[in-house]
Amino acid sequence: MTRIRKAVFPVAGLGTRFLPATKSVPKEMLTVVDKPVIQHVVDEAREAGIEHFIFVTGRNKGVIEDHFDIAFELDATLKERGKMEAYEELQRALPAAGQTSFTRQQAPLGLGHAVWCAREIVGREPFALLLPDMLHHGKGKGCLAEMVEAYDKVGGNHIAVFEAPEDQTHQYGIVGKGESVGGNAFEITQMVEKPKKGTAPSNLAVSGRYILQPEIFDLLEKQERGAGGEIQLTDSMLKLAQGQKFYGSIFKGRIYDTGMKIGFLTANIAYALEREGLGDELRAALKTLLG
Repeated sequence: MTRIRKAVFPVAGLGTRFLPATKSVPKEMLTVVDKPVIQHVVDEAREAGIEHFIFVTGRNKGVIEDHFDIAFELDATLKERGKMEAYEELQRALPAAGQTSFTRQQAPLGLGHAVWCAREIVGREPFALLLPDMLHHGKGKGCLAEMVEAYDKVGGNHIAVFEAPEDQTHQYGIVGKGESVGGNAFEITQMVEKPKKGTAPSNLAVSGRYILQPEIFDLLEKQERGAGGEIQLTDSMLKLAQGQKFYGSIFKGRIYDTGMKIGFLTANIAYALEREGLGDELRAALKTLLG
């Protein structure tokens, strides 16, 4: 069984919900407390043992590449001023030389197309896919680390899911739950994209974390445009599921959609409340604000 070494991050989106902030700053670089959203997601991937970080970018996204590079002047200034704690934190967040790759999507043709754009860098091996908007926040082991642990036992393809409210299942991609394979993992019996109310096979909704076999690229290459005139990843996954096993991993923490304003704001509060030296002050400030 091939180990999961590479992860793909689709970061080409325009972030129009956050204009005018995202006119010149990529939405992935908006901060949750003091880290860009994309840094939180890369940290999750690194914890899971990922060694190669592949970013599918678009125009005006060069600052993401700069963020994961050495900043000589800043490093020198921090050391000169004795701010070693800040300097060391920057070094911990920095991938090693050769661990990052960047490729352009060039046209907004959907998530499936963005994944396909990473095919030459991924090669013929299974890989992780993390949607940067979705922050998975919980205690203990991270979402992707749990998925990799399940993958190491049974192989195949894996999708992270969460328990959505029954009256909201029509808003998500939903999977059917089959036999357990240990821990929070189970066999997926079906996948339905935004089922009509009352028809969902379960309340387990796709949360933006995947482990996929490389055959997905062959299917994406031939995939016709689907909903919204875009190449949909789900359409190709359904075809892949005809010949390969798919498993689900239930994430028990909280998930914040930072591509939405309310999700972004809530994530900032949730992460800040857990931060030592910040949480107590924020609680007091919120009590005052809420009267």
